[in-house]
Amino acid sequence: MNTEAPLSVLFEPRTVAVVGASASPGKAGHAMLRSLRSFPGSLFPINPRATEIEGLPAYPRVSEIPNEVDLAVLVLPPQAVPSALGDCAEAGVRAAVVCSGGMGESGAEGAALQEEALDVARKAGIRALGPNTSGYINPLAGIYASFVPGAPEIQPGGIAVVAQSGGVNHALAFQAQSEGLGTRLAVGLGNAMDVGAADVLDYLATDKATQAILLHVEGVPDGRRLFEVVERTVERKPVIALNIGRSDVRDFAQSHTGALMGSWQLARAALAQAGAVVVENTVQMLDAARALAASRLPPAARPGVAVVSGQAGPALIIADALRTAGAELPELEPPTVDRLGELLAPVTYQRNPVDTGRPSDSFVDVLTAVGRDPGIDTLALYALHEPPALDPVAVLREFKARSGKPTIFITAGPQKETESIVTSLEAAGIPAYLSPERGAWATHALTADARAAHRRKQRKHHRAPEATALPPLGSGTVDEAMAKDLLGAVGIHTPRRQVCATRDEAQDARTDLGGRVVVKVLDANITHKSEAGGVHVGVGSPEAMEVALDAIDRLNPDGAVRYLIEEHAPPGIELIFGGSRDPSFGPTVLLGVGGTAAEAIGDVALRLAPLSAGDAAEMIDELSAKKLLEGFRGQPAVDKAELIGALLAVSSLLINRPEIAELDINPMRATAGGLLALDALVLTETQ
Repeated sequence: MNTEAPLSVLFEPRTVAVVGASASPGKAGHAMLRSLRSFPGSLFPINPRATEIEGLPAYPRVSEIPNEVDLAVLVLPPQAVPSALGDCAEAGVRAAVVCSGGMGESGAEGAALQEEALDVARKAGIRALGPNTSGYINPLAGIYASFVPGAPEIQPGGIAVVAQSGGVNHALAFQAQSEGLGTRLAVGLGNAMDVGAADVLDYLATDKATQAILLHVEGVPDGRRLFEVVERTVERKPVIALNIGRSDVRDFAQSHTGALMGSWQLARAALAQAGAVVVENTVQMLDAARALAASRLPPAARPGVAVVSGQAGPALIIADALRTAGAELPELEPPTVDRLGELLAPVTYQRNPVDTGRPSDSFVDVLTAVGRDPGIDTLALYALHEPPALDPVAVLREFKARSGKPTIFITAGPQKETESIVTSLEAAGIPAYLSPERGAWATHALTADARAAHRRKQRKHHRAPEATALPPLGSGTVDEAMAKDLLGAVGIHTPRRQVCATRDEAQDARTDLGGRVVVKVLDANITHKSEAGGVHVGVGSPEAMEVALDAIDRLNPDGAVRYLIEEHAPPGIELIFGGSRDPSFGPTVLLGVGGTAAEAIGDVALRLAPLSAGDAAEMIDELSAKKLLEGFRGQPAVDKAELIGALLAVSSLLINRPEIAELDINPMRATAGGLLALDALVLTETQ
């Protein structure tokens, strides 16, 4: 990362040179120059075969321009980029947009070319956007450094876009325009050889004109830094993130931007943990941005939503969508219900959702009563367009003056009338939507942002456990007995066990441990012991022990075999606890449904270490199988506090013992007496 020049030079230049400018329509250099004609500063075309382009004096090289140049936009074949950047360095240029494709995304030769270009830029202190980008637009400053047709038509506003793809960057900006939202800054990162998403987020975090940030991610080469920057940014601005990779698109993404995809699920979890509102598509992105640009809820563990509707059917759609997304719709307090009983007909439902029947003069009083309920943080209001029964603009303006509680308005009706209502409400700072589903998602985004802010506060006050004296670990794979000693040192319980070097010791251990045991091969090189025939359960007699030992001896007939004899564990629910060091995101903790089918089921939750207690609690709640842990069909409920403690212990191990590359507890059995780690694998690497 090059930090010699601030990004303001890149995004707020006073002078711009277009290297590769062309007078030929259809060429990218021509389109780029035309887009920049509205630039209020000085604009210089660079072309060695022209003296004038589009009415502007042209120069053969940037270094021959008599003025100081802040930004050079390179629209050149890839082979020409390093030398062009060298000329920019000679001229004292401090920022560049490298549009050229055919570099890091195109194979070894292109990657070498990109590395050469980056070396030139770094030595000169030039901040470089790209390569392989269509550029950026800054409508507020009148800078359209983009060769995409129509880019100069995008109007200024408060929504910023940071997209790995230049195509997505422009698509979101155009989509925002069609939705009546203006663009503050829209940046296509391309291959991001220098300026990456984290850099632009840092720039936008302190930008007064930015109200909300849309973040599009295809791959995360430095996930830990992105996590930290998102976490800082959301303290000031909401971040709405869309990351690609749920299906197998890694090869295409590699050819597209040269990015390493990594784990989609981990990137998604990390972005949410950092405080971004993570969405599934671009429509959700813009719906969330509209709501969050207008207002953000105070931090809350479980922010309450009230649905108030003039029609019962749409209210059910909204409430169902909100609950499915995980939002809380608490029942209204008795005083609130009593007040609603005075305002509404008795046939209406009044506990949340609130069905008003048809809208009437009491609508604003209904909203006021609901808004004052102590369990309600935000409201979603639905009303069909029914003049003169309801003037939503007047009602919501009055309610805003009375309450100030963030409210989402949702309506339907004739297009011209409803679009006029949406525009009027937007001007009053009240987000409005034309479908129940989109309004519900926007409401959910408000609550997700508030929950994330609450988690951040928890994390700031969370103290990681002190590093305790832990047993030494060898290099490579640690055998199960040593791994369990390590777990015991951090408070994770394991079955009583004995390590035995001979058959006689194994027979004695069976008696000592209660007569019915589990017999395992103890060999760090055999990581899948069950599949290899190295685990024998329910061994309850000397004869059964001999059979088990014979089977284990056959696994290594030429060497010394050690046996691990453990007491038989009681029944319970099997989970998997894991820890690893992701090459992009660093130490990561996993919780999931365990046992031999763990990979096939794939019911897991991921978070970056260090965890707070709130992070751990959310991991448990995220599992699809969480009902199994709550006492399903008469089974004993798992102690959530103990689960949280075990997750924090795994997190602590990863933080305090950097030599641990991988930690796998599978299964971790949740029994009536508590958690028991039945198997453990630890892989270390030399630091």
